[in-house]
Amino acid sequence: MADKTVSADGSTLQTLRNLWPYMWPTDRADLKRRVVIAAFFLVLAKIVLVFVPYFFKWATDALSGEGGPPDVVPVLLAGPVMLVVAYNLVRVVQVGFNQLRDALFARVGQHAVRQLAHRTFVHMHDLSLRFHLERRTGGLSRIIERGTKGIDTIVRFTILNTVPTLLEFALAAAIFGFSYGWIYVVIVAATVWLYTWFTVKASDWRIAIRREMNDSDTDANTKAIDSLLNFETVKYFNNEAMEARRFDASMERYEDAATRTWTSLGWLNFGQGVILGLGMTAAMGLSAYEVMQGTQTVGDFVFINAMLMQLSIPLNFIGFVYREIRQGLTDIEQMFDLLDVPAEVVDRPDAKPLAVASGAVRFDDVRFSYDPERPILKGISFEIPAGRTVAIVGPSGAGKSTISRLLFRFYDIKSGAITIDGQDVRDVTQRSLRAAIGMVPQDTVLFNATIAYNIRYGRPDATDEEVRKAAEMAQIGTFIEALPDGYRTMVGERGLKLSGGEKQRVAIARTILKAPPILLLDEATSALDTHTEQEIQSALDTVSRGRTTLVIAHRLSTVIGADEIIVLKGGEIAERGRHEQLLSAGGLYADMWNRQREATEAEERLRRARETDEMGVVVRREPAY
Repeated sequence: MADKTVSADGSTLQTLRNLWPYMWPTDRADLKRRVVIAAFFLVLAKIVLVFVPYFFKWATDALSGEGGPPDVVPVLLAGPVMLVVAYNLVRVVQVGFNQLRDALFARVGQHAVRQLAHRTFVHMHDLSLRFHLERRTGGLSRIIERGTKGIDTIVRFTILNTVPTLLEFALAAAIFGFSYGWIYVVIVAATVWLYTWFTVKASDWRIAIRREMNDSDTDANTKAIDSLLNFETVKYFNNEAMEARRFDASMERYEDAATRTWTSLGWLNFGQGVILGLGMTAAMGLSAYEVMQGTQTVGDFVFINAMLMQLSIPLNFIGFVYREIRQGLTDIEQMFDLLDVPAEVVDRPDAKPLAVASGAVRFDDVRFSYDPERPILKGISFEIPAGRTVAIVGPSGAGKSTISRLLFRFYDIKSGAITIDGQDVRDVTQRSLRAAIGMVPQDTVLFNATIAYNIRYGRPDATDEEVRKAAEMAQIGTFIEALPDGYRTMVGERGLKLSGGEKQRVAIARTILKAPPILLLDEATSALDTHTEQEIQSALDTVSRGRTTLVIAHRLSTVIGADEIIVLKGGEIAERGRHEQLLSAGGLYADMWNRQREATEAEERLRRARETDEMGVVVRREPAY
């Protein structure tokens, strides 16, 4: 496939070189045959088209008594009526060949669109977490949408219109030069050149306006999707009017750019009409003069008019095709820019699948920073023996979640090593690494599909019975079966139809179904209330039993039973040991434990106060921590 993208100047030839592997796919002999057959009918249609004005000329001469068709034309077609029939029949045949050409090429063009869209989709998933944390989802989707449409435009118009237009010009020039002399060739050539020059200049001027319109469209779409994804937040703060103003400001810029786009198109079309009219006036005026002098017949005058009218169609296509190609280039340049974004984390050429024997994980003097000026991890070293549980705790910003991202190799470390059973994660394939690790995150985001689909996402080939068993182990099976649609219940966008605890149980169920040897719990209960946390913790204890488990925790009550607790502070290990040892040490862990215990006790007192509140007024509050 062509990896090189469109050059900065949007060169049409460069674009064709980039798209050629998609229009002439090496692994699709059937599509190649379609291209060849379509090209045959393309040429045949233009040859047939040349005869259309000839039949018109012969019919006119026959009706005016000035002659008729040459002797090579069959006698059956010599009469005026039959010449008129033949004239229209040839037009129908020519249209039929064009439509057959388009039908044959349709699959080739759509295959190119599909392949490039697929390549872009795969590339988006290959890009780093850093890219996706900085992306604008609405703008990204609109860029890809416009890009795929632009690809279809370029493929269709370059192949189905540019080539036949050039062929028709060559045939017309040969006919004019052979039958009527070089002066007609000069007039036609001058008209075509001036028309093309004006179209190119005017279209280039309009491209800047088109880019501005695209940018405004992308910005408006981004704001709309962002606002809808945060629907509840908008309602919480009563900011519907503010969101509407932000969206309308982008649409106002789009309105202005779109208006200027259509206005400039009107001037372009008017200029093209003037140039074409001047060319036709010169050629037909010259022909009329020759008819008056007796050197041409009325049929010749009609022929020249018909030929020029026929040429005006591809001439209009020159402007249209150039505009569409240039606009297509504008639409896909951002899509190609996306394809040019390099993947930050890639497999080494000699990378091998991870071979998990016991699942022991080791961090050895790991250093990492998102920004060179702000180090996050400063020489972290620890080991999780096979089948054991190690917990990472610490204040916000200490680097806890960074450790989970590095284990998944969402980023590459700056120095040190992360190994699983002695294999550096940078030396194995990302696919095999992530297949060996199960994740239950703090913020579980579900697909807008059924509960069964979201659980089965852990192992797509799992049977219905295996999905049900996983749900029961995650203590959500009874809840699902009590729903009217059971496992076919839709969870809504991002799983918003389920509560936080229900979403976490679905996440646990799909991790159980995946059955990974290594388990990573990244603050899996920190967003839940105490009662729900205890229920979820029971399910987590079940899924982590016998697995190498790394727990990233905020609530210390969830890590009491860990084989080792590591306390991070400022990207370094401040303390480590079991729960009792750390409490007796009276350090940072003990201080965090006391503060969280006080907050929990305050929460418990508040809960009891609610239960005894005679007025029944409930004011829900989250713990201070």
